[in-house]
This record gives sequence, C-alpha cells and structure tokens, in this order.
Amino acid sequence: MSLYEATFIARQDISAADLQKVANDFKEIATSAGGKVVKEEDWGLRTLTYKIHKSKKGHYIHFGLDTTKEAVAEIDRKARLNEDVVRTLIVKVDAISKDPSPLLNEKSNEETEA
Repeated sequence: MSLYEATFIARQDISAADLQKVANDFKEIATSAGGKVVKEEDWGLRTLTYKIHKSKKGHYIHFGLDTTKEAVAEIDRKARLNEDVVRTLIVKVDAISKDPSPLLNEKSNEETEA
C-alpha cells in the first residue's frame, strides 16, 4: 500500500451533516480496500483564491491515507461525480506527518488571540 494526501473542497452551502457524510464515504472507500485513514482534518470554511461555480468560499477536508492505488482512483472518481465536491487534489507522498497541518496551527493561533 502507498501513502496519499487527499484534499477536498465542498460547496459553501452544504450542511455539516452532508459534509460529514461526504467525508465518511471517502473514508469508507479507503478502508474497504484494506487501507486506513492515518490523518483527518477539517480545515473549515475558507475563502477561495478565485470563484469556482460562482462560489467564493468552500469547506476544506484533508485526509492522510494509507491505501491502494485502486481505492484512490475510486475516491477520485466518486469525488468527480459528487455534486457537493467542487475540487479534489490527491497526491502520493513518502510520509504523512502526525502533527497538525500549518493551516490548523494558524487557525488555533487566531482563536487564542481573539
């Protein structure tokens, strides 16, 4: 099995329950192939650099996956078919850090300052 990092951007008007359902669907595909989810992060609602389908914001979800390339291909296929997902990025990596991502560190620093 190989290590992958996958980031998904969901529509801004999606409910929290629907967002969690989308994330669970992707996790289920990875685990059903004998893999596992090493890391899962919800980066929250963030402003997009440019408009995508007339949306200025999107919900970001990030996964660290240890799974097969067939499972990753299926996750990518399902993400393209899902109307709630507007962008997907899946990258093969050498290692997945257990530490929180820089975006989560930035977000927690902003919350403590406020």
